[in-house]
Amino acid sequence: MYVETTRHIRVTVEPEFLADQSQPAAGRYVWAYHIQIENTGPETVQLRTRHWIITDALGRTQEVRGPGVVGEFPHLPPGGRFRYSSGTPLPTPSGIMRGFYQMETAAGELFDVTVPAFSLDSTHQERRLN
Repeated sequence: MYVETTRHIRVTVEPEFLADQSQPAAGRYVWAYHIQIENTGPETVQLRTRHWIITDALGRTQEVRGPGVVGEFPHLPPGGRFRYSSGTPLPTPSGIMRGFYQMETAAGELFDVTVPAFSLDSTHQERRLN
């Protein structure tokens, strides 16, 4: 698991390689990622946007930006939690993802919350010792 806290918003990520949806011979590797966003602070916030930076094993990067997550804009009161799952394919057997959520307070203040960088590893990746 990967965990990062920004301004009392804790983001926990657990990636999972989906062998049954992957096709290594065709250069298609698929992961799910399960995320929990928890408000440990004193004020209610709402998630407005997401920004993902996805890098494959060859260093190629793609960025994904959009409103909400999985079609939702969760409100998180103090102590509130929101969980969701999503996924991403890559053309290589490993990679890394990181990102940001833009949150808004009840007073209208916008701030970014860091999603921790998390490794996308599969059983098809050749292991090397550095």
